[in-house]
Amino acid sequence: MPNNAPDAEFAAYFAARLPATRRLAYALCGDWHTADDLVQTTFVKLYPHWRKVQDTSIDAYVRRSLVNTFLTHRHRHRREEVVAEVPERPAPEAELHDDLGRALRALPAQQRAVVVLRHLEDLSIAEVAELLQIAEGTVKSQASRGITALRAAMSLQEK
Repeated sequence: MPNNAPDAEFAAYFAARLPATRRLAYALCGDWHTADDLVQTTFVKLYPHWRKVQDTSIDAYVRRSLVNTFLTHRHRHRREEVVAEVPERPAPEAELHDDLGRALRALPAQQRAVVVLRHLEDLSIAEVAELLQIAEGTVKSQASRGITALRAAMSLQEK
């Protein structure tokens, strides 16, 4: 049974990390169907490298793969998103969540990735820089610009 051990370990890791990875993917792309596609692609990419990756930080590898998959997907599919019909009276919390999601999706892809990784995944500046393979200064400036853009978008929504 030693040959099945890596498969069982992979299946256990997948089951344990799927919800968090799916939430991260949704935060990046803003669409559950696309998030599911990104997560599926990420885990399909992980499987052939499973034995090698186990020696490093698997979670970091999965995050990096997911973000790279998102950035590639975003680059290939630059089109306007379809918005469902908005109800006449959404709940205030739902409206705020929708507005924030819309504002987040309006950010450029790398800026959104930085904001999501810094503020939703709670990664350090150094971790985000390493994950995205950019300078720490770039992480700081992209995070600052992203937060400024989100604040501006949310203040426009309040008016």
